[in-house]
Amino acid sequence: MDHQIVLIAGAGLAIMIAASVFARRTGVAAPLLLVALGIGASYLPSTPAIHIEPEIILAGILPPLLYASAVQLPVLDVRRNFGLISWLSIVMVIVSALVIGLVVHALFPGISFALAVALGAVVSPTDAVAATAIGHRVGLPPRLMTVLEGESLVNDASALVVLRTAVAALAVTTHFSLGHIALDFAWAVVGAILIGTAIGLLTVVLRQRLDDPVLNTTISFAVPFLAYFPAEEAHASGVLAVVIAGLLTGALGSRKFSARDRQTQATTWTTISFILESGVFLAMGYQLPELVDDARAETTLGEITGLVLLVVGLLVVLRFLGLAWPWLQSRFGRSDRGEQVRAQLDQFEEHLDSMEPAGAREENRVAWARKRLARGRADADFEEREPITGRGLLVLAWAGMRGVVTVAAAQTIPAGTPHRDTVVLAAFIVALITLVLFGISLPAVIARMRFRSESSADKRDSVQALMRQIGEAAIDAVGPLDEQTVDGEPLDPVVVSTLKDRIVPRLVSGSQQLRETKADTREQMEILQRRYLDAMREALGTERSIGVYSSETYRQVEAFLDTVEQRFSTS
Repeated sequence: MDHQIVLIAGAGLAIMIAASVFARRTGVAAPLLLVALGIGASYLPSTPAIHIEPEIILAGILPPLLYASAVQLPVLDVRRNFGLISWLSIVMVIVSALVIGLVVHALFPGISFALAVALGAVVSPTDAVAATAIGHRVGLPPRLMTVLEGESLVNDASALVVLRTAVAALAVTTHFSLGHIALDFAWAVVGAILIGTAIGLLTVVLRQRLDDPVLNTTISFAVPFLAYFPAEEAHASGVLAVVIAGLLTGALGSRKFSARDRQTQATTWTTISFILESGVFLAMGYQLPELVDDARAETTLGEITGLVLLVVGLLVVLRFLGLAWPWLQSRFGRSDRGEQVRAQLDQFEEHLDSMEPAGAREENRVAWARKRLARGRADADFEEREPITGRGLLVLAWAGMRGVVTVAAAQTIPAGTPHRDTVVLAAFIVALITLVLFGISLPAVIARMRFRSESSADKRDSVQALMRQIGEAAIDAVGPLDEQTVDGEPLDPVVVSTLKDRIVPRLVSGSQQLRETKADTREQMEILQRRYLDAMREALGTERSIGVYSSETYRQVEAFLDTVEQRFSTS
């Protein structure tokens, strides 16, 4: 049996790699291909039945998957899209679960209201894996990608809280309390934020003090579970705690971690995410025959077909209706809102200019206010530069694929519940249909919208402008190169002449030149390079908190600084 498990795992990895390569060459979304291959593999002769406990997915696979996504998602983008993300991932998930529960219970009286709400909860959260894979390939605007990724991170928590309440109602009574949902959800959010923030801060401080990539990577592996299990024990949302810890780690890591640690983390978590996501989609297809066999005893083909079509139809209608509200706001809201915001910012700036700080404390308050003013202007520019139009909302409405959480969460409904197997099979088929329906048609929908993408020249200009800006900020912070000293001693003239033309707009581009310098001047060069590099990193963090440039521009500049730092380490 052990040899069989190893053989199945090896075959699964081979299928994942082959499917990924095929998807890149053909344009077919990899999750769709993996589900299809899983279904095909399940019907091969002599294939063993593999039953994956849903708790393994929810507690063992979902936390690292969410953490891998959260740690890479820029907090700047989440902040700017927080309203739409919250609307889709919290309000619409709860509304969808309750509406589906009401309609399913009314049309299928044999399914209790609590069980119907449980079905609504497990099919409500979207899975952004397939949508973002397609979006990257066909050029979906970055802001829409952020909304999809942010929604998929938070909606799992909303859905699982509603599911937990519904399952509790199944176990105790048929009474389903909306007030209980509200209280449970409030504590789930507050508790998750507190625990996720604490774990994120503590692990960042610990990793910052360790100069060992192996230990840092090991702690990184533990973070999602350190956040998930305490939150679940406190009856808060474990998945939301993981998301908070991941977002905090990603935001602080750009300043606190070394370039080596960041690059190791990025590579490691990209690999883990690929294996886990691919494995779950493959398992989704492989489990189909088992789910069908379990449901045969309590349902008919006509009943399961009607239930699935009803749920899919409700999901499509509710998602379009949910995104109609933001569209109405953008279409019929105040057209001069941007001008009003800018006028308020101008008034605020005039007020700051008229102030005369009396001491250091007031000067710090004014400096903080000016930073907030700059961030407000950057946000206003962002809204004008990358608005979410009706076309963008249409794409968001059509990117309603369900996946990992739907299949795993459905199977946590207690065994022995009447019509439990019917609901589990319905949830699986709903996820499968949405993957196929939206996954196949989404590329064509995006292509028809004809979104404009930023040109390569504009991207390059943005990167160069940011490099010049942080380079000048580093000079202002550290001082001119000619005035620098090392251990109180003036610099060797050779060091000054060698580095003077390479500090701004960029640092040295290779380590070979450093190796070729004399040993007595090399140390001074290294100290000066690191001094200015640290100042540029600090300036980059300040600029990122304001947000004048796109997240991709900040990412590219940070990657360049990381490369320079890595070259220092190997010089």
